[in-house]
Amino acid sequence: MALTFRDIEELFAERGGEQYAGEPVTQLQHALQCAQLAEAENAGDELVTAALLHDLGHLLHDLGETPSLRGVDDVHQYRALPFLRGLFGDSVIDAIKLHVDAKRYLCATRPGYFAALSDDSKRSLGLQGGIFNEGQAEAFIAQRGAADAVRVRIWDDQAKAAGLATPSLAHYLERARRCALAASEQLS
Repeated sequence: MALTFRDIEELFAERGGEQYAGEPVTQLQHALQCAQLAEAENAGDELVTAALLHDLGHLLHDLGETPSLRGVDDVHQYRALPFLRGLFGDSVIDAIKLHVDAKRYLCATRPGYFAALSDDSKRSLGLQGGIFNEGQAEAFIAQRGAADAVRVRIWDDQAKAAGLATPSLAHYLERARRCALAASEQLS
């Protein structure tokens, strides 16, 4: 069953205050910072929404904080998809689904990218399949939505600043409503 906008607000209200994988921000702060970075680069509503919701899967499991410390990949990039599929189209869904593989791609293609990752991102990279080889990198970037996923991933890496002021969740959910599927508008 698809989530509604009210459900998303409630998820962030209930779990958004949890620490974001050992970083100096909460889940909600990370989501808002990521959306703010997308907005600052004049991304469209779909990409800003993907940036906001790319880690929503972390809020949909009960594996505790930072499961990668226990050697667990929470597959968060897939966890939220069934709930978001009825609310948003492929342009939002694909960027969310592919943002973890975008990290694997960037490690393979951008010198210095791996070294700049946070400790948890390096730890989770191994659990998520490791750095792509050349063929995997080429196949990844050829997929629909991969270029947008790379943008989301770069913002994801930057969205970890303690105390950074951002627009509210309501601001970004309004942008998300503008790119929602027509049928889902009735669900909110």
